[in-house]
Amino acid sequence: MEDVLVLKDYKTVPDIVHEYSPTLKFGHIPLVIDNGSYQCRVGWSINDEPNLIFKNLIARPRKDRCKKDAEPPATPPIQIGNDIVNIEAVRFQLKTQFDKNVVTHFEAQEQVFDYIFSHLGIDNDGSVPHPIAMTEAFVTPNYSRQLMSELLFEGYGVPGVSYGVDSLFSMYKNDIGDTALIVNCGYHTIHIIPVIRGQVIVDHARRINLGGSEMIYYLHKLLQLKYPVHVNAITMSRVEEILQEHCSIALDYQEEIRKWANPDYYEANVKRVQLPYVQTASSSGLTAEQQKERKKEMARRLLEINARKREERLAEDEEQLNQLLAIKDMIEDGDTDEFNEAIKGFDIKSYEDLQRQITNIHMRIEKNKQRIVAAATAEENLETRPTGRLNPPTEPEAFQTWLNETRSKYRELVARREARRARRAAMVKRRTAAAAERMRVISRLAAAGDEFGNQDSDWDAYKSISREADSDSEADGERLMELEEALREYEPPPANSSQHHQLHLAIEPLRAPELMFQPSMMGNLEAGLAETMEYVFKHFSPEDQLLLANNVFLTGGSSQFPGLKERLERELLEMRPFQSTHKVVVAKNPSLDAWYGARDFAGSNEFENWCISKEDYYEMGGEYLKEHYASNKYYKSPAPIVDNSLAPSIDANVVKEEIVVDC
Repeated sequence: MEDVLVLKDYKTVPDIVHEYSPTLKFGHIPLVIDNGSYQCRVGWSINDEPNLIFKNLIARPRKDRCKKDAEPPATPPIQIGNDIVNIEAVRFQLKTQFDKNVVTHFEAQEQVFDYIFSHLGIDNDGSVPHPIAMTEAFVTPNYSRQLMSELLFEGYGVPGVSYGVDSLFSMYKNDIGDTALIVNCGYHTIHIIPVIRGQVIVDHARRINLGGSEMIYYLHKLLQLKYPVHVNAITMSRVEEILQEHCSIALDYQEEIRKWANPDYYEANVKRVQLPYVQTASSSGLTAEQQKERKKEMARRLLEINARKREERLAEDEEQLNQLLAIKDMIEDGDTDEFNEAIKGFDIKSYEDLQRQITNIHMRIEKNKQRIVAAATAEENLETRPTGRLNPPTEPEAFQTWLNETRSKYRELVARREARRARRAAMVKRRTAAAAERMRVISRLAAAGDEFGNQDSDWDAYKSISREADSDSEADGERLMELEEALREYEPPPANSSQHHQLHLAIEPLRAPELMFQPSMMGNLEAGLAETMEYVFKHFSPEDQLLLANNVFLTGGSSQFPGLKERLERELLEMRPFQSTHKVVVAKNPSLDAWYGARDFAGSNEFENWCISKEDYYEMGGEYLKEHYASNKYYKSPAPIVDNSLAPSIDANVVKEEIVVDC
């Protein structure tokens, strides 16, 4: 059995403000931004690693409504990226600048840029004096690029910007040649991009609208439906951790499902994930004998307390009795005035009231004396009194048999009680079988006339229609309490409560990533990864197909699932011709290779030639793009079509007259 896995519940660490050294400030060093829909990676082109890596998320908390009406509501600060320490606390207030993998919300993008430039320490007034190499989605719409360039040039005053595709940067960083079939598995989409001899064949590239986010949502729903008791504990962050660390892609999904149907295989391979829970207070480490002694001691103390109270009450009653007898002696001696004065303090109105109170106190004193004697006898018999009516055997096998019999008797009594209660409830209702049977018996008894009751069997019919006959007997209630007490005392303690807060991951770690190949599992009508690759192959000649199949390049964060490379090799073996070759290459660092490739691109001598300057922006427009080996192709947006059919027609026969009005 595999050990229990513990969730780490990663907490982000807020980013520091980096030093803006003179080398950076006056050296015209390019800034590299890999603007991904899951993570944003930012750094200088002269550094080996990015300075900032954070999730592209913005949390805008709601306004804090003050108790005092005079004070305006305080607006809490906006949290961006790693400043969001507890992401689940603001899950429903998160916002991103992306729609799928395309930037559409530029107000949020501006806030992300503010976060980037402030944490890099850039302190120039009103501008960012560094050219920027920035990634964008494959075939980004011109309108999105136009707004991005407008924000950078007019909002931040950058001297130049160059756009590139993240998957192409990753391909050239891994140096796998100029011909490849790129499979970019992202957070929202999967792109299949054919590159032949350095040229991106845009017409035959395809996109699948599915990525890591859909896998997280799908796994989240699977686990919540499987464990409805732990709905609140199964958060999106924990599901994301499970997906990243414990999920893999099956080589043959159907075969894996058949394996998991075997109980032995399930027990040997299931992954148990421990959810956080509050440990219940542990019981005292006393043995059964010590607990019995403790109960006896508590009973003895209780008897002593009750005996002390009875003695105090007896002394008070005897003192009050002596006072009342003294008052009675006054009336017998003829002291009427003293008698009338004395009875005022005891709320006595007459001699008869005095006699009645004396009698009541006499009776109360006798009862207290009897109780004191009974309590003393009970205390003497406390040591010899049996602890219960059920004494289990001492041998282990006989004890287990006795315990099983006690459980069955307890269940039988409970079932009998529930059946009686159900019968009583059914008899009260009119349209039930029990009520109908009761009415039939009553009608038969009414037909019997005066002869009913002469035979003993007649009373059985009376019992069958009596509602009180099904009431719980006192003997059954006592027996049930006795069995319950015995089970509570002798039944073994329950298992560790931590097992009730565990997730058993069986087929789920394989089922969620399988969406890449079978999107229909979550209702997506698009083709899977293997089908789309086969469709792309069909658009090329056999020679080009062979070149692409021999260099299938996997990149992107969602390509890091174990087993993805082997699964693609198996799919290629099935779709490619007999005895043809194929090869799948995985990026060295699927998440960071795009930034590394953009860094090398920004550090090259020709980087400035591929940048759009501010003059180019004003002359060519914001959608303009200088093409290079890792960029999108630039297609100028067509001029807007003017429809003159809706314009009012001008009649040539209309005579225009000029009217002069004298004021």
